[in-house]
Amino acid sequence: MRTRLLPLLLLAWTTPVFAHGITHGAGFMTGFNHPVLGLDHLLAMLSVGLLSTQLGGRAIWTVPLAFMGFMLVGGILGLYGVALPLVELGIALSVLLLGLAIALGKHIPLLLAMGFVGLFAIFHGHAHGAEMPTLASPVLYALGFLTGTAVIHLLGVALGIIMQQLSRKLPLLRLSGGVIALVGGYLIVGV
Repeated sequence: MRTRLLPLLLLAWTTPVFAHGITHGAGFMTGFNHPVLGLDHLLAMLSVGLLSTQLGGRAIWTVPLAFMGFMLVGGILGLYGVALPLVELGIALSVLLLGLAIALGKHIPLLLAMGFVGLFAIFHGHAHGAEMPTLASPVLYALGFLTGTAVIHLLGVALGIIMQQLSRKLPLLRLSGGVIALVGGYLIVGV
């Protein structure tokens, strides 16, 4: 019985092969995967959710929305080939500085927090837009990377809430920010 199921399980884990690399109409999943599968994007967007939870109140939804709005602007700039210097450094710095903001645990005014994440979002969006596959639908691709980002932000908010509930004596949220900042430092060295 097991030997008959093995080929089916292996088939379920395979990915399709396309003769020309990218299929016609590709877009949503390609855009969705970009922030989800890239460690630098994943950590920065997770940090936005964690930071917004740490700030509390309206920041839980306004800070991630600010990130997504500015990211869309950066994505449009990247899509149209508008040059933005030091994109990879900006992305790596976002991981370091967002991690530090969480680790320090200081209350940041809401508008400052929105501007802080918005600045970094432009770099993330530019990378998404500049790396869009040539055959992808720009609208579907943008919807994909915005949806992927929203999912990561929600995960960050949920993790932040859980960490705050568990952290009576051990500041888990701040410790996670420290770990994220260390990874950000490593990413900067690699740029």
